[in-house]
Amino acid sequence: MKEEVKVVLLTGGSSGIGAATASLLSEAGMTVFAASRSGKAPSGFPGGGEIVPIVMDVNDEDAIKKAIDGILARCGSLDAVVCNAGNGIAGPIEETSVSEVEEQFRTTFYGVVKTIQACLPVFREQGHGRVVTVSSVAAVAPLPYQGFYSAVKAAILNLTKALAIETKCFGIQCCTIMPGDVKTGFTAARRIAAKASSPESAYYQATRKGVEAMAKDETGGMAPEVIGRAVRRQLQKRKMDPEKTPTLLYSLLVWAIRRFPQGLVLKVLGRMYS
Repeated sequence: MKEEVKVVLLTGGSSGIGAATASLLSEAGMTVFAASRSGKAPSGFPGGGEIVPIVMDVNDEDAIKKAIDGILARCGSLDAVVCNAGNGIAGPIEETSVSEVEEQFRTTFYGVVKTIQACLPVFREQGHGRVVTVSSVAAVAPLPYQGFYSAVKAAILNLTKALAIETKCFGIQCCTIMPGDVKTGFTAARRIAAKASSPESAYYQATRKGVEAMAKDETGGMAPEVIGRAVRRQLQKRKMDPEKTPTLLYSLLVWAIRRFPQGLVLKVLGRMYS
């Protein structure tokens, strides 16, 4: 099993957590192919050297294959993939349309699946490879008015753990990172379900309060570099953790959510976002 990670494919690499992670991995001596639909250099980092911006839409299987083929032609190997691309939609479950739900899952979940599936044959043939996914504390904390975001992050969490079991015999390691509130452009980019945006909605006021509370937590949240450092630590470890929640506070929160009576957990979350 190869222990040193030198070449990394990173999705959602142009801004936020992705940009911070690209910078930190490159500082550690890794060549980072920072993929995004725009192909722009990570925000705040000019690219070049150890950061190589590339155009890659995680919804396009042909584009993913082309990107991986290009990395192999240039570097001869691919040691790790970090699946970070995603989006968010807020709104009550009743008033979020199926098409809006599909949009949430298209990039944030199916994009992860397509990217991982394209990397696995390379990892198997090499006899080594690492898969890091970015889930969320929301995977275990069912957020009101962001139920589908919680659902997609829970799907990523369990997908990664199942993948760890299936691919261990091929020398492949898997880890999912679970951030809490992070200060990035994600907050401003979050969409609200169309029906819930109307004052005629039965959930209009509740949705507004819930989203405002989330936005306040996020804008006062940790810097994206905290998540980037967590990713870097995992890639530098001989054996990655199956799951890692950055910061002691959020680690304790995840521990509590999993162990406290669920009725109490739901009551507390309801009060936090109302």
